[in-house]
Amino acid sequence: MTALRRLTSAAATALAVGALLRRTHLWSDGKPLPVVGADGHPAAGGLAEKLYLDVNGVRQGMFLRSRDAAQPVLLFLHGGMPEYFLTERYPTVLEHHFTVAWWEQRGTGLSYSPGIPSEAITSEQLIADTLTVTDCLRQRFGTDKIYLMAHSGGTFFGLQAAARAPERYHAYIGMAQMADQLQSEVLAYQYMLRRFEELGDKRMIRRFRKAPVTVTGGTPRAYLAIRDTAMHRLGVGTTRDTHSVLSGILWPSLRSPQYTPTEKLRLWRGKFSSGVSALWDESLATDLGETVTELTIPLYLLHGIHDYTCSYPLARQFFEKVQAPLKGFYTFHRSAHSPLFEEPERAHEILRDDVLGGATSLADGT
Repeated sequence: MTALRRLTSAAATALAVGALLRRTHLWSDGKPLPVVGADGHPAAGGLAEKLYLDVNGVRQGMFLRSRDAAQPVLLFLHGGMPEYFLTERYPTVLEHHFTVAWWEQRGTGLSYSPGIPSEAITSEQLIADTLTVTDCLRQRFGTDKIYLMAHSGGTFFGLQAAARAPERYHAYIGMAQMADQLQSEVLAYQYMLRRFEELGDKRMIRRFRKAPVTVTGGTPRAYLAIRDTAMHRLGVGTTRDTHSVLSGILWPSLRSPQYTPTEKLRLWRGKFSSGVSALWDESLATDLGETVTELTIPLYLLHGIHDYTCSYPLARQFFEKVQAPLKGFYTFHRSAHSPLFEEPERAHEILRDDVLGGATSLADGT
């Protein structure tokens, strides 16, 4: 009887845990959410698909979303860790005007594999992957050109891909565009130390003073260990309202019903294996203002004025220097690092009217 009671208790516990996991979405089937129309029901011509491709010898995944698969195609390059799951909290409505490919790059998210050594992930490799994925999308949707949109770390190789193969793209859209990232980190360090001094946070002041960021000394490990925490605490990280990596990023990723438990594990294994970015050292050693001096396609840069992950003033300086047949810079006054998530209505208007319209009527100074 005792053994039977134990078995019954264990079964009841397992059922309760299973029910809790299902209610919180920690256990999920990973099925993409449907794209809905204006009436709130699944769009008749909608596309919601999780897709895996062989990209230069590595199995890589993405989410495809569109109200109508006949819309122009947009490839989205995330900023180091996939951010597709954040669209559940911050709807972007990109799928209202584009067929969007939320690609999770080599070594991250759906595309993470422990068999890929971190040293194999270089900007040259990611540029090559970007062009291969671009060609797959062009072939699938029967179009000569697509739009390329990159965020944060994705802008480092996305901009270079657009410069290298402009014939594949209608335009390049950079959100939180990287420029001279080492100088950006120096500015971020100085700002955060000053803010913590103003707040009287003695613990953070001590930690920052022990790990100074300089052009000659770079970014010490002790600084990188507190960088994300400090940025989010001060509201200059992912979004203005994300004050904790745990509540603002980790928990939403674990609750997303569009990833299986295994895929959620890959999200964080990829993040932990790459640190800030797999291309961190390379990006610190590169000034994109010197590497990419000209684009032969339209250039659109969207940047939050409160962004210290990628410097707003340095992005503006890059914009002023780079040559392009058409270019527009768009300041988001209520945003930090992710204007598309933080001010989606304005981003939507820019993408609909300027990017798709081949104009810059909404750009700063016009």
